[in-house]
Amino acid sequence: MNATRPPSLRNLQGLRADEAARRLAANGPNALPGASPKSFVGIVVGILVEPMFLMLLVAGGLYLALGDLAEAIFLLSFVFVVIGITVAQERKTQRAIESLRDLSAPRALVMRDGEEVRIAGRDVVVGDLLVLHEGDRIAADATLVDGQLDANESLLTGEAVPVTKLPMSPMSTSPLSTSTLSTSPTSAAPEARLFASTLVTRGVGLAEVTATAAATEVGRIGEALAATEEPVSGLQLASRRLVRNLTIGGLALATIYFLVNWLWNAQGLLESLLASIALIMAILPEEIPVILTVFLALGAWRISQRKVLTRRVPAVEALGAISVLAVDKTGTLTENRMQLAELQLEDATFVREGATELAEPFHEVVEFAMLATPADPFDPMEKAIQQFGLHWLTGTEHVHAEWSPDVEYGLSPDILAMTRVFPIGASSQQMLATKGAPEAVVDLCHLDSARAQGILAQAEHMAARGLRVLGVARGRWQGGTLPRSQHDFDFQFLGLLGLVDPPRPDAPAAIAECRAAGIRIIMMTGDHPATARAIAGEVGLSERPDVITGVEIDALDDPALRERLRHVDVCARLQPVQKVRLVRMLREDGEVVAMTGDGVNDAPALKAADVGIAMGKRGTDVAREAAALVLLDDSFASIVAAIRQGRRIYDNITKATRFVFAVHMPIIALTLVPSLLHWPVLLMPVHIVLLELLIDPSCSIVFEAEPEADGIMQRPPRALAASPFAAGNIGVAVVQGIGAAVLMLIGYGSMLGLGMDAEHSRAAVFISLILALFALVLANRHPDRALLSPGTARNRWLRPMFLGVLLVLGLSIGVPYLRAVMGLALPTVSSLAGAVILIVLIFLWLEGLRLALARRPRGQRG
Repeated sequence: MNATRPPSLRNLQGLRADEAARRLAANGPNALPGASPKSFVGIVVGILVEPMFLMLLVAGGLYLALGDLAEAIFLLSFVFVVIGITVAQERKTQRAIESLRDLSAPRALVMRDGEEVRIAGRDVVVGDLLVLHEGDRIAADATLVDGQLDANESLLTGEAVPVTKLPMSPMSTSPLSTSTLSTSPTSAAPEARLFASTLVTRGVGLAEVTATAAATEVGRIGEALAATEEPVSGLQLASRRLVRNLTIGGLALATIYFLVNWLWNAQGLLESLLASIALIMAILPEEIPVILTVFLALGAWRISQRKVLTRRVPAVEALGAISVLAVDKTGTLTENRMQLAELQLEDATFVREGATELAEPFHEVVEFAMLATPADPFDPMEKAIQQFGLHWLTGTEHVHAEWSPDVEYGLSPDILAMTRVFPIGASSQQMLATKGAPEAVVDLCHLDSARAQGILAQAEHMAARGLRVLGVARGRWQGGTLPRSQHDFDFQFLGLLGLVDPPRPDAPAAIAECRAAGIRIIMMTGDHPATARAIAGEVGLSERPDVITGVEIDALDDPALRERLRHVDVCARLQPVQKVRLVRMLREDGEVVAMTGDGVNDAPALKAADVGIAMGKRGTDVAREAAALVLLDDSFASIVAAIRQGRRIYDNITKATRFVFAVHMPIIALTLVPSLLHWPVLLMPVHIVLLELLIDPSCSIVFEAEPEADGIMQRPPRALAASPFAAGNIGVAVVQGIGAAVLMLIGYGSMLGLGMDAEHSRAAVFISLILALFALVLANRHPDRALLSPGTARNRWLRPMFLGVLLVLGLSIGVPYLRAVMGLALPTVSSLAGAVILIVLIFLWLEGLRLALARRPRGQRG
């Protein structure tokens, strides 16, 4: 790229890599202090103020008051075990979040050892040369040394109008080729100073870093600025409401239970209080917040392994509900490897493939295409034009690397062309170079109808072969003030450029997978309609020939556009405001829309979509900050992989939630009912805490690691309003758990009625309850499969979990101290037989319920 820089900058080498490393080690990373991870003490305090652990501490204190030291010590020892498990979960979640933050850290393009290198923003050091393009977020305070920029400094000033930046003058104040620090942060003129975290909204340039990290203006304003907190997701809000309501209801029920035991059953005050604490511990579904925190954080980390960075956690929820995917063509469906493949004059054609020389008639069209393009462009299409021109015209009079424009007319919604105005020596004349959409350039040339139609027919024919077509024109301006509009110039049409960008090899299969998943794909591009149609057909995006253009969109009112959009899959020649309108309209129709974009002007559409997806490689910082997801490889296949992961994550949250409610039903029933029936106590706080130690890993480890369901991408998207806490899902869980509870209560009552003592009867039911926990895991992993089908072995954590259940059960029964604390007896043949019968009946109940639910119409299933 250096060959296309102005002469004053061609020899810039930037810092040496070893010097940059030395400065980084000496001054530290270019990052503001962020929020520190929770300390061990903070985690412990957070655990101890949870309702479940407050109840646990109170129960331990009551056992001490009752004089039962062994049970008190045993119960309180669980606090340390649970703290250990929670700390491990918190650390795992924190590592996932930190990995995502590392991935999402700003990037910077710098000169190192004479080469442009993309590095993490935190690795920028004082003296680095930043290469800045439109859409970049500036990584550090710097001084502009070449080029011209507009920067949005509203972050510092509150003023939204961009500020024009001009290079420091004179440039000779510093030997920039060695990139030593030439200015103090305040010595440069105000118009040359650039500030960290502000945005380049227009232009390109080189800037020398003068301050990093806390020494920047942003750093001085607030050294204590913490990393942005992730927003709370909809599921997290819903779970908090659910847990709050269940806590209130549980406290009310426990209060009534306490009064019944104390006043009606004539139990002692402390015993009644202990029984009510056991009940509230059984009711509280404290696993739900753990499920959502762990699943969403680790889910975002898993998605990052598919080359998709999650910037906002709620996007993980919405991924599985996407019903429309609005995608750009360039770089997403295609490889973003633009090459100028064809030149078309009105009476001649040049095809690059196999050519050995460029005939003289084509020199002028390439010359003015280069002049109409920045010398060191960012856009892949403009890079292709410069590379083509330098390859074929170097050594001729048609390369003007030393020319610098006085004025540039940018693209606008009214004129899809850009014009650069160059001075001609000392004369008052100025040279005009224009490129843009063929119809826009033809219009600027004021051609007669017949000639215009002929050129546009040529462009249509090129576009139909999948080429991206640009028109090129030249002009002159004599005299005074330049006009406000390009349309007031008089241009001479030169020819057409045809650029090719081959489709990504993986795009057709990914598009087919989306279609099978019920996801509609709409191409939204600024390209020519024929080009868009050709690429859409090549990748299998659409078989519909109809294409709607931006001009047509503006001519339609909302009802007419809504109807038209239902029958069109390709939208071409779009402006950013039109993309926003289309996204808004799709959402109003009830669609869940994901939108891809890469430019500054794509930011409004990315924000308007349910899931904005920015390009990581070619995208601007503005687009990345507006988006919820960032494609690290810009591949359409990565979007589909993220949707697949999003569906898996939501499925697993639903399964884990169903399991939690199902497993709490027998715990509640076995705590409450025996007391009301004047039976010996069945479950005590020690039993419930032991069960919680098994339930938490089952939820957060086993279900989180559950592989995706078969056919997950062969079913339609879920409704965005769907919830794991919906009545259908919770209803199935309640029926599962109540059925198991009824069987165990019948078994307990039968064993007591047959003369078995309370300790042996309790041991039999406790064994069946522990194994029922594993049965409920199997029942909720794959509701469409038999509990013991071979497919259930796919989860690598399932067998360790089963072995853990057996270990806990063996220790509880086999260790005399533990057996005594929990009021159990060493099982006899009779009590073991009772436990086996109960667990078999529970398995049969869960399997029978699964078969019954499978016979219901799909719309009635939970």
